Amino acid sequence: MSTGFYKIPTPVNEPVYDYAPGTPERAALKEALKELKAMQVEVPLYIGGEQIKTDHKKRMFPPHDHEHTLGYYYEGDADHVQQAIDSALGAKHAWENMAWEQRASIFLKAADLMAGPYRYRLNAATMLGQSKTAYQAEIDAVCEMVDFLRFNVMYMAEIYGEQPPISASGVWNRLEQRPLEGFIFAITPFNFTAIAGNLPTSAAMMGNVVVWKPAETQVYSASLLMQIFREAGLPDGVINLINVDGPLAGEVIFHHADFAGLHFTGSTKVFKQLWQTIGNNIDTYRSYPRIVGETGGKDFIIAHPSAHARALATAIIRGAFEFQGQKCSAASRVYVPGNLWDEVKSYLIEDVRNIKMGSVEDFSNFMTAVISEAAFDRIAGYIDRAKEDPLVEVIAGGGHDKSTGYFVQPTILQAQDPKYTTMCEEIFGPVVTIYVYQPERYEETLGTGRPDLSVCPHRRGILARQVCHRAGHSKAAPRCRQLLYQR
Repeated sequence: MSTGFYKIPTPVNEPVYDYAPGTPERAALKEALKELKAMQVEVPLYIGGEQIKTDHKKRMFPPHDHEHTLGYYYEGDADHVQQAIDSALGAKHAWENMAWEQRASIFLKAADLMAGPYRYRLNAATMLGQSKTAYQAEIDAVCEMVDFLRFNVMYMAEIYGEQPPISASGVWNRLEQRPLEGFIFAITPFNFTAIAGNLPTSAAMMGNVVVWKPAETQVYSASLLMQIFREAGLPDGVINLINVDGPLAGEVIFHHADFAGLHFTGSTKVFKQLWQTIGNNIDTYRSYPRIVGETGGKDFIIAHPSAHARALATAIIRGAFEFQGQKCSAASRVYVPGNLWDEVKSYLIEDVRNIKMGSVEDFSNFMTAVISEAAFDRIAGYIDRAKEDPLVEVIAGGGHDKSTGYFVQPTILQAQDPKYTTMCEEIFGPVVTIYVYQPERYEETLGTGRPDLSVCPHRRGILARQVCHRAGHSKAAPRCRQLLYQR
């Protein structure tokens, strides 16, 4: 038995490579893309120590080139869900009794593998499977995932170190952190490989066992993450990756007595449904399941009349169109004062005209395809309905084509109604709607007591050069400081 008060390596943010022309990093990533594209892989279900292949398999393909086949993944059924649960519970005793520093070392090793020998392969898998550009893949699949693992180990040590400061005479007060009484169900989204890896590992790091269901459109890179976790030394059964239809998996999991927690990132609608299901089944469980979730929203930018027009236009373009607007933090509605609108509009039209869109293999492209045909059809529907509405003007973009890939042009709409559909509903695509307000109505537009900006606020951007401390602007003051760009 080891003894000691261990101090973990101090984490620092993983450096971001820019993959500039002529750099060795660019050459290495290009080679990884070429290698992965030339092969077809088979993705099994990872349950315990087994890699299970079933009679049902589905094709994986790049959203930007849907005729190309990356490989196939095997789809499981209810029996496989139950098998994954049994495997997790079977691994629970040994895993939760493993010394915390030993658990930590596994995930630190995984971080080193991702930052080192698997860096370009993990980025390439994310680029091909989820249609991310090199930069968007780099800041997600490698840098953010590595940061999650290293910083989470630090947070784990801090949690374990939080002990009662005072003990009475003859008493030693101690706090012991225990894993949950059962298994965790991790449901992860398509848009961030890092989130897909973080949701199961953050729970497992604390001694929990996990059944992990990645999004169907992210299975390609999820499988590589699982391979890295196993190579880093993760014991069999601690994390079990299942490729199973969501409602089918939920039917088994949410009726299981040992269900102990949900770790979720996805849509608000689905999260509410899951929460309600868990509540309806509360008498089934041995304990009270913990529910942790992050959902989408309707993020906005509001510009003060003193804002810099060029900075505002850049914030709109980057906030709305990076990764085709498929981020929960993407800017999808913007409130621009009338005194700035003509100048901002001219910049936006020019910028959209210069945006390149196409394959991820062309590193000069700023945008690629949206994730699936279903997403394409939904986004195109919003655009087409806007074109027919006399109260909406298409300022830029508006085109879409799915003949070779699911491409939607970066689209900017101007709505005369601040509660127009695209100002209120989450689209999750490269569409941003502008509402031009009168400069003297800034505070009213800001949303004090009004629902305009509180439909589903998740993150907000407020641009201004003037901090509003003067009389008559006291309510707006905390919200007027300059914010140029956020991820």
